[in-house]
Formats: sequence, C-alpha cells, structure tokens
Amino acid sequence: MIPAGHPPSKRVLVVDDNEDAADSLATLLDVMGYEVRTAYDGPQAIEAADEFQPSVALLDIGLPRLSGYDIARHVRQKRGAEVLLVAITGWGQEDDRRRAREAGFDHHFTKPADFDQLLKLIDRELQDRATH
Repeated sequence: MIPAGHPPSKRVLVVDDNEDAADSLATLLDVMGYEVRTAYDGPQAIEAADEFQPSVALLDIGLPRLSGYDIARHVRQKRGAEVLLVAITGWGQEDDRRRAREAGFDHHFTKPADFDQLLKLIDRELQDRATH
C-alpha cells in the first residue's frame, strides 16, 4: 500500500513479441508521463519485471518461450496484488479470458486495444491503489 499523499508509481512494463506494437504503445505511454520499459519475449519480461518493479504490466499472451500467463503467475507470486496486470492480446474468447483471470490478470483487452480506454483504466487503478 502506498502512503496517503504519496504519488503512485507510474512505471509500466509493456510486453509484446510484435516489437512495433510494443514500441508504439511504450511511446504513447512515455508521452503521457509514464516511465516505460519494453520486453519482446517471456524471459525478457520476467527479467524486466523483477528488475524494473513496475506498477503496471501490459502483457501479450502469445509470446515466445514463456506465455503471458506464465509471466502473470510469476509477477503475482513475487509481488502479489501490488502490480496491475492487463492482458492485451489477440486471444479474446471466453476461455482465454477465464485463463487470464486464473493466471492473475486484473483486466483483459483484445487487440487492437483502445488506447484511451486503456489509459483511463491505468490512471483509475493507480489512483485507487494509492488511496487504499
């Protein structure tokens, strides 16, 4: 829990094996004032999550070597509920959403994600976490 009056961390980890998509989203978040890191596969994402300690992780599910589900479980095991986990994936069937919830994701967006909706969600969630 973040003490009252302390601004929430604005660190965001963006993970997608489509490097252009990851870099584009990272650039948009950077322009909005977030500190952003990117990773393009599962092992890079695990390393970045452990080192960077993001407050938000935006994860693709279908990644090389380790899935977004694996990364979500790793982050939940290491840091509990303090990280907002959002799936941003082409996998949008109900079974995919169920598996995302079971892996520990807080939210699920199907590609192409609406950036304005995503940004509102991140801002709202970080503010809520800062006051609770």
